[in-house]
Amino acid sequence: MYFDSVADAMAMGGHGVFVWGAYGISFVIIFFVLLRPVMSIRTLNAGIRQEALRKQSAQVAQENAS
Repeated sequence: MYFDSVADAMAMGGHGVFVWGAYGISFVIIFFVLLRPVMSIRTLNAGIRQEALRKQSAQVAQENAS
């Protein structure tokens, strides 16, 4: 496609709002699709760390009680 200026390229003959809106929505969805597993892994790792600390402190308390 050939446009006379950057403004014409952005407007895309009156359809720019729809085209750029679709790109924007797509990028937002892709961002969240990629971000969600990372956040889930961090939450899972934090839970595992807390459980390990809880078990370790229970074991130390049991050893001190003996």
